[in-house]
Amino acid sequence: MNPNPDPDPAPDAGVEVHGTVAEGFERVAEAFARNVTVLGERGAALVVYRDGRRIVDLWAGTQDVDGTAPWRRDTAQVVRSATKGVAATVLLMLHERGILDLDAPVGHYWPEFKSHGKEGVLVRHVLGHRAGLPVLDRPLTPGEASDPLRADEALAAQTPAWEPGTDHGYHPLTYGWLADALVRRVTGRNTGEWIAAEIAGPLGLDLWVGLPEAQAHRVGRVGRIEGAEPAGALRARPKPAVTEAYADPASLTRRAFAAITPSPDQNDPAFHAAVLPAANGIATADGLARFHAALIGPVDGTRLLGPATVDRARTQESAGPDRVLVVGTRFGLGFMLHGSASPLLGPGSFGHPGRGGPLGFADPESGIAFGYVTNGFRRSVTADPRAQSLIRALRACLGT
Repeated sequence: MNPNPDPDPAPDAGVEVHGTVAEGFERVAEAFARNVTVLGERGAALVVYRDGRRIVDLWAGTQDVDGTAPWRRDTAQVVRSATKGVAATVLLMLHERGILDLDAPVGHYWPEFKSHGKEGVLVRHVLGHRAGLPVLDRPLTPGEASDPLRADEALAAQTPAWEPGTDHGYHPLTYGWLADALVRRVTGRNTGEWIAAEIAGPLGLDLWVGLPEAQAHRVGRVGRIEGAEPAGALRARPKPAVTEAYADPASLTRRAFAAITPSPDQNDPAFHAAVLPAANGIATADGLARFHAALIGPVDGTRLLGPATVDRARTQESAGPDRVLVVGTRFGLGFMLHGSASPLLGPGSFGHPGRGGPLGFADPESGIAFGYVTNGFRRSVTADPRAQSLIRALRACLGT
């Protein structure tokens, strides 16, 4: 492996990229450097595993989006909806252990949920964004959102926006409360506790849902950035219908993303410490990549899911026009699948982007696992141009 890869001097001269890349993956380091000079990256890290072995480990910039302290290899960041794949894995592991039936009604485990037209909501509907519950008639405050009892009460009282199981629409925030309610009822632990004990602990991951106070000093501050798109980027301009949906306060789109109102401060220690399995996971790039590597094969002797469960997880559950995101999306069991809304490495890839930039995914066919974290959030929801530039470089290195 080559330390401190030397990026192309034009246009990347002066970019200090730290870390290592395996021979043959230098183009990934070049793309990572160009993200800083061309796409406005402030601070970020990328780790890629292949067959359980780390082949790319890069970082650059500052820990805080508006700061000067250098990014360190162990700097962690909020990964937003990239948390959803981790939460899904908890439910899938419980299914493998015979504790949770994916085809059972949610109300079988949570009797209070069986009301207001939700009797037919299955566990797999939650994972496939088919439960019809992306919005709350009365949004929760940030404090209420951190209280599992208040979230449970709100969801139990909610009427679905469509008949459950008949269509799909992204559940930006309610997904996490639904998943956590199931985990608590079948294990007695919340999702963050279960992840710490059964996933992060055995794998040695720097990944948390509910950040311990002792790790708070490692988390950089995030913020909104703007930047140009690279020439030839595979990213279409927003369609008018999408723009209108995000602009309309009465739309399902806006209401779904406003299930917590006002929107919580992503840099607030209280937000970091809460257990919100749809939105507030915190990880290093290595933590996110190593997690995905352990989904598809052993990492230092630990594997999270069996091959049959991986195949189920990446089998299409939902596809087509998304009632919330408006564009066409594809979901398996809790994971986004490769498609136009979220291009991953190849047709068999599965994972999850975080709104504004972060991305984690696995590709069983190539043995690749990918983890990208950033402190500069952009307006993108699923296909951030920085992550896409890294994927294109990785694809070129693999010859795919």
